[in-house]
Amino acid sequence: MINAIKNKVEEKQFNPGITGVFINPFFIARKNLYKNIKDLGRHISGKTLDVGCGTKPYKACFSSTVYIGLEYDTGIDKDKKKAEYYYSGDKFPFQDQQFDSVVTNQVLEHVFNPVEFIKEINRVLKLEGKLLLTVPFVWDEHEQPYDFGRYSSFGLIHLLEKNGFHIIEFRKSVNNIGVIFQLLNGYVYKKIRSVKMLKQLVTVFIMAPVTLVGIFFSKILPANNDLYLDNIVLAKKIKNV
Repeated sequence: MINAIKNKVEEKQFNPGITGVFINPFFIARKNLYKNIKDLGRHISGKTLDVGCGTKPYKACFSSTVYIGLEYDTGIDKDKKKAEYYYSGDKFPFQDQQFDSVVTNQVLEHVFNPVEFIKEINRVLKLEGKLLLTVPFVWDEHEQPYDFGRYSSFGLIHLLEKNGFHIIEFRKSVNNIGVIFQLLNGYVYKKIRSVKMLKQLVTVFIMAPVTLVGIFFSKILPANNDLYLDNIVLAKKIKNV
């Protein structure tokens, strides 16, 4: 019973319903990211590798026949992760062209050797295989000290195309005034997160109203493709590198 409740809470951190407005300080970011992953996830099938899988929060978005999680072994929170394999940050422990699809969500910013990382994804992916990759553009430093970079759409496209991929679709998540309200909530959360009772009260009575106002204004004000929270890119492998 307790584990079921914990799993439900964990799920709502990444895929919050309407009640998530009152319990998830990152509702705007997480709701929109999940929506885009689920939408583009229809292209992810077959034998799939989730690089930096964590708790595999997006597994349900894909129609994979086999779903394998890979994690970088930092030794931190290892018991909370659902990876079948761990690696030391260089070569993936798999043979060439072993997977039909690869997904890696909110991971690339934690990789200090991005070119080698993308080349490894290319190596284990079959020709014409699909890659679904998400990475922040505007966000605070997190999972410190393992936070090494931010990617503009131009930088990300360049990185992928130079390493054997063709871009099928590129999206910018929360490319509206909602980005400002989400960053405001992120600021407040970091200041009060160490005090549990205060965190709960502030989430309900301060951050939830900020979220609702942000959602409202994001519906009526124009989009801004130059300022957004996350990159979401669907690509296919067109050559070995």
